[in-house]
Amino acid sequence: MTAALPIHLADGPFAVATQGLTKRFGRETALRGVDLQVPEGAVYVLVGPNGAGKSTTLRVLLDLLRADEGRAEVLGLDPRTRGPEARAQIGYVPERHDWGYGWMRVGRLMEHHAVFFPTWDREYAVHLARAFDLRLDRKLGKLSKGQARRVQLALALAHRPRLLVLDEPTDGLDPVMRDETLGLLAEHIAETPTTVLISTHVVHEVDRLADHLGVMRDGRLVIQAQRDLMHRMLRRYRADVPEGWSGAPGLNGTVLRQGGIGREIQWSIWGEEREVVERLTRAGATVRAAAPLTLEDAALALLSRKES
Repeated sequence: MTAALPIHLADGPFAVATQGLTKRFGRETALRGVDLQVPEGAVYVLVGPNGAGKSTTLRVLLDLLRADEGRAEVLGLDPRTRGPEARAQIGYVPERHDWGYGWMRVGRLMEHHAVFFPTWDREYAVHLARAFDLRLDRKLGKLSKGQARRVQLALALAHRPRLLVLDEPTDGLDPVMRDETLGLLAEHIAETPTTVLISTHVVHEVDRLADHLGVMRDGRLVIQAQRDLMHRMLRRYRADVPEGWSGAPGLNGTVLRQGGIGREIQWSIWGEEREVVERLTRAGATVRAAAPLTLEDAALALLSRKES
């Protein structure tokens, strides 16, 4: 039984597709041959620890950074040669909010922003400003981190873009506004045809939105797959094992995370349940339960996996 974690999606068309993206910063390699595939209309959640390469990947997609190797296609466009055209169809929330013009007021920024987006929906922008409780007369330089994040979210959504690229979208929000923001995002997705690419390390917040998951570690994609496939193939098995049990050699490479106490094991394993149970049983284990993982637990198991 081999460790065949999927790293390519079979179903297109793709709103975002990259091939072999590699990016170096001096001696540090931030991206190592990333092949990201985001299907049109999907809500794709890209997870990983800080420093995994998530933000770097998103910035390459918007041509805010240039990859050293590889290529990217966003909404059918090469961002290196048609960056402005691509960005006009993208709603982007960056990881940080370094405005560079703190003297400008929020309302003026929204007016300025509208000029660059032909699809800007003024009525919707007013609705978002109210929903996010934006103070339009407030100077950008006086905003708290949470207030600045709400402004960024309103700017990203108001022109109803074909693609939303959200980098840690709830960062800085208090619990109430975080919950309201996720509700607004869910409403937006339901009402506006769009593809959503969310980068986060707080997986449980976006659990109800995601239909695809990508996991990054050390500049590489560990896996990308439909949520339904993850639910079917990645399970936590609870089993009793005999004294001195030496494991199940047939599962080499597919055991993503090991736990348990004494003679009870709790292993997160990738594979068809019937085959996994059969191999554990052959090795002398008595399987008591097999349950699918939450999205957060699945991401944790995948990030915990030791390379074989």
